[in-house]
Amino acid sequence: MSHNRFYRLSLYFKQRFGQRVRKIPLDAGSSCPNRDGTLSRSGCAFCNQKGTGTGLAEAGMSLRHQYFAYRELSRDRDSDTRFLGYLQSFSNTHGPAERLRTLLQELAGLPDLVGLAIGTRPDCLDEEKLDILRSAPFEELWLDLGLQSAQDSTLQRINRGHDAACFATWTQKAAERGIKVCAHVITGLPGENLADFEQTILFVNSLPVSGIKIHNLYICRDTPLESAWRSGSIALLSQEESQTWLVRGIALLRQDIVVHRINSDPEQDELLAPLWAMKKTAYLNAVKQHLHDTDTWQGKALGQNRPEWMNPKKGKK
Repeated sequence: MSHNRFYRLSLYFKQRFGQRVRKIPLDAGSSCPNRDGTLSRSGCAFCNQKGTGTGLAEAGMSLRHQYFAYRELSRDRDSDTRFLGYLQSFSNTHGPAERLRTLLQELAGLPDLVGLAIGTRPDCLDEEKLDILRSAPFEELWLDLGLQSAQDSTLQRINRGHDAACFATWTQKAAERGIKVCAHVITGLPGENLADFEQTILFVNSLPVSGIKIHNLYICRDTPLESAWRSGSIALLSQEESQTWLVRGIALLRQDIVVHRINSDPEQDELLAPLWAMKKTAYLNAVKQHLHDTDTWQGKALGQNRPEWMNPKKGKK
């Protein structure tokens, strides 16, 4: 079974740096315009008050101390690994431009740190912030930019607070400055069908996007989606349906786009449904098997031949 039926981030890092690069989660204590009242206080329908952070900023741990703590844990397993810091929770470019500059300065020059991935929203960017990012002293810089769907009706339904055109505008402006954009999209959003998800992938293809994260929708405690799910007003994809959507998305995806992840990673104490979302390894193995059984690879549905990276050890195309 071919290991590389999509352009994995681990393969990209090996090609780029000639060695393994691991992500380190960093919590900058950032907020979000959908949380602090700038746009709303209810947040996106799928997001809870905690976000996806570690909570270490609230506990008083600086970004540098967070980095060294995770670095030492990883060093115990692999002494040759380098790292990419991931400012993960909420919108890390929200607020004054000077705040962003300070975050970058705090992380600059750390040992074994090749660069940063910065989680944010397209409506939390401006020209000044992009110029600050362009001049940041890192070998590798990614903007993890939330899109979720190319359907504006869906974005309104899940209370995103921006439209698809906003994502397109700031993706283009980032790319013009040499900043890589990783688009975040979700399968199975309320009111969407497979055709809607296909259009989202094609929308991503049409933009200068360098990477993608594909998440399966799940219901988290204390979110607006929880009440909708409990009332039965939304339906979730089954594991088999989720796999079908994901494989179709991979087949439609441009081959140069790096796939950073293909599944959600919910916390066990926060997850309400679907329960199969907790079985990460089983889900990933099923997706790999589905890709193999259908002889699918990234870009195949676009008429693209097997990529060179599909079997790199054997040199096959």
